[in-house]
Formats: sequence, C-alpha cells, structure tokens
Amino acid sequence: MATVTASPEAESQSETPKARRRFVWPRGSRLGRLIIVLNVLALAIVVVGALVLNELRSGLIAARIDSLSTQGELIANVIDQTATVGEPEPALDPYVASQLLQVLFIPRNQRARLFDAHGKALADSFVVADRVDWKVLPPARKPGDKDAPPHLTPAAQARAEKARQALADEIAQAMKGRPVAGTRIAEDGERVVSVSIPIQHVRAVLGVLTLEAGDVDEIISAERKALLPFIVVAMVAIVLSSVLLHRLIAVPVLRLARAADHVRLQGARAISLPDLSERRDELGDLSRSLEDMTHSLSERMDAIERFAADVAHEIKNPLTSIRSAIETLDLVTDPAARARLLAILQNDVNRLDRLVTDISNASRLDAELSREHPKAIDLSKLLAEVASLYEAQLRPGPAPGSVRVRFGAEIPRPILVLARETPIGQVFRNLIDNARSFSQDDGEVRVFVIRPRGKSTVAVIVDDDGPGIPAENLETIFERFYTSRPKGRAFGGNSGLGLSIARQIVEAHGGQIHAENRKDEAGAVIGARFVVELPEVRE
Repeated sequence: MATVTASPEAESQSETPKARRRFVWPRGSRLGRLIIVLNVLALAIVVVGALVLNELRSGLIAARIDSLSTQGELIANVIDQTATVGEPEPALDPYVASQLLQVLFIPRNQRARLFDAHGKALADSFVVADRVDWKVLPPARKPGDKDAPPHLTPAAQARAEKARQALADEIAQAMKGRPVAGTRIAEDGERVVSVSIPIQHVRAVLGVLTLEAGDVDEIISAERKALLPFIVVAMVAIVLSSVLLHRLIAVPVLRLARAADHVRLQGARAISLPDLSERRDELGDLSRSLEDMTHSLSERMDAIERFAADVAHEIKNPLTSIRSAIETLDLVTDPAARARLLAILQNDVNRLDRLVTDISNASRLDAELSREHPKAIDLSKLLAEVASLYEAQLRPGPAPGSVRVRFGAEIPRPILVLARETPIGQVFRNLIDNARSFSQDDGEVRVFVIRPRGKSTVAVIVDDDGPGIPAENLETIFERFYTSRPKGRAFGGNSGLGLSIARQIVEAHGGQIHAENRKDEAGAVIGARFVVELPEVRE
C-alpha cells in the first residue's frame, strides 16, 4: 500500500491590531462577579458612612450656630432694653449687664461674654455664675527640673495669644453691626462654636455679646465613634473577602502549581490534581481541562512508546534480511543465485525506504493537523480532483497501475465539510491506493458520496472488486503496521500505516471510518468497502 503525504505550507497570519480594551462585566464569570461585588461592597460601606457622617457633622455645627444666634439675639435685645443708660449718647451699664447674665439661663457647656463699644470685657458668664474650671494637675516637678509646666511653655502661650487675637478679630467684625458666626480655637486650646451679636440701640453699637459652645470636640469625637461601626463592618467585609478569595483562588491555584511541579521534578506521567470538579467557576473549568489535558498527554506518551516499539520491530525485519543477504553474497558464485540475492537486497531496500517515508509522514501528522486551520471544503470537488489525478496516471492495458478510479456523487449540489484540505485529501488517497493494490489489473475502484438518512453527516464510500477482508480483520486492519495479503501478492509492498493514518485524520475531524465486505445476492464476498463519515456544514 503506497501512501502519499503532502506537507502543507504554514499559512501566514497577519496580526490584527489590538482592539481598544474596554471594561466588560464578567457575565459568564461567577468568580469575577464575586470578586468585584465584595470589594465594591466594602468600599461602598466606607464611602456611604463617611458621607453620612460628614453631613451629620455639618448639620450639627449649623444647628448649634442657629441655636446660639437665636439665644444671643434674645439676650442682646434684653440687655439693650434693660442695661442701656445715658442720653443723648447711650452706653451699657456693666453692673446691670452682669446681673442680667447671672439671671439669664446659660447652659454649662456654653460661655457668654459681654464687651463694650471699645472691646473691653464687661461681663463673663463663667465669672458671674461662679463657675470654676478644673483640670487634673500635671505630676509634681522634681528638684532640678527645668521644664516649664505645659500651660507656661512658649508654645502654649503662643496658642493662647493666637486665640485671643482671633476673639478680638471676631469682636471687631461684630462692632460693624453684623453678627459673626463660626468655629475657632479658644484660649484653652479647644475648638468652639462662636457667635458674636452686636448690641445696638437704634443704630449705635453699644457692645458685643459673644456666645461660645465648647462641645465641638465632643461632637467630633462622637462622630468618630459613630464612624467606627462602619469601619469595622468594612474591615470585616474586606477580611472575609480576602480570606474567601484566598481559599477560592490562591489555595487551589497553589495546589495545581505543586501538582505540576511534581510532574516536572519527578518525571511523573500522570498528575494528581485537587478535586475541584464540583466547582462551577473558572477554577473548576481549569481543573477539568488540566485533568483532560494530562490524560490526553498520558495517552499520547503511551501511543508514542507503542509507535516506537512497532517502528523498531518493523525496521528490524528488512535490516535482518539485508544483513543475511550481504553475508551470503560473498559465498555465492552462481550468477543466478547472486542475481536473486541482489533482487532481495533491492526489494528490502525499497521496503525500508517505504517504511521510513511512511513513518516520517505518520510522525508529522499531528504537527500538520495543528498548522492548518479547518475551513469549509466542497467534498465533491475534492474527490473529483483526486480521481482525475489517478486517471491522468492510468496506464493502458491490463498491467500494474491500470486500475481505474471512477467518482460519482448522488447529491447534485455542493457538499461542504469543515476540514483541512491536505490531510483529508490524504485520507481518500490512502483508501484509493489500498483499494487499487487489492484490485485486479485493469480493474476499477468506485468512489461516491451519499447522505445517510437521519444523520447530519455525509458518507464517502470507496469500493473495490478485490478479495475482500477477513471478518476477524475488519477492525485490526486500522492498526499500525498491520498488513494482510492474499496468496500470490508480493510481501513487503505495503508499510501497514496508510489505514492507521486515515483513521487518525478522520477522527481528528470529528468523523468515523470503518470497513466492510461487499456481497452478492448469494452472500459471496465480491470486494471490500471503506466508509468515511464526516459532519456536514449546512449552508
């Protein structure tokens, strides 16, 4: 059986420019959605909490300013109506103003101070209410200590002077007849909400009433405490998401990497993968793909070992015959016997050359299948071209090589299959060569295409009029290096790889190939038939 393998040229594929990358929501990725949702949720908790508390802080300060302004305007009106003396130039009576501040209710967390038109302090609610501020005293200084107490340090004195200047500026602005409100640092270093209300008699500014609320730091502290639950929840969400991602991604990937390292370092043929088959995400798909890949590689390595053993066995036979003929050639003097030995040598050399060629073709088959990409092929046109090549090489008369090849299709329209043109053409050439080798000189090999009923495939049938195939060998003929010749046929004319290569190519295209015997009405074998089924591409 002669085989022909044409090496297809690698198709040049021009690299297309990379499309602009855009963010796409991972619709088919559960793990991707989980990662995005968990991290966005943790971030959203912190952002929402911060926004809510910022609004609360601003609202509390604004509410305190409104409250102090209302209270200050009321006190300023009372002082104007009660403590104003002098005509025609009005002025404030310090004694009456102090009594009013003592009578009026001033909460303990607030401080009221009254200044005259020149900015001189007239009354202080802390003084008239006999309020004494107390603080924990610092540790007693030891003899020889040169450090001053905190309240006497230059930095503390500078802060106090800055606070007094800020109060003076606020009073000066209020003297212009407009209320002043805001936050500032008091003499003791605390942040206070301050409102300065001018005391006006008609249009004359008699003084300024300043109300301070020193609970701003308490408000800020309360806000920070209120923010803590949001921070804790966010941190818990981030930690949980990190632990979850670690267990779902990092640990399985690490186990997969260790399994791969085990194969690389110890030369193991099979890989023991972690059981992730139950997962319905990318890692589950990766685990199943790696398992299938390693199983396929293991089978491929077993096939390579069997192929190497078969090759060694097949090559050994002609080499043994050649060595025996060479050793005998020097001992034979009869010209006829020497001619027979030379003929044996020539036959074995041709057989060895045929074996090496077919073995090379078989070993390159996987690479050729991976280089050429499948495309829609008109099967009728391809078979017609193959048949025309054999007709062009036809020899006249009943001689070797005079077997005709006739092609006929029962389907008039084009028959499209998704295949690689060169390898699939090799399948039909191998089948036709095999059929011709078993046919009588001046015989005929018939090739035709049909569409089996109830199937989405097309079938290519190759018939010959040879002796047929023994029933027990209908499957074994597709094994590598298997040859079975009827009596009278020359031994060594075939390598036994043609049908094996044909089956490998057909199965790589998702098809099937099988052999059967043709019989007449009486049940006698009248030839062999090979059937190749391939998926059809519907237009």
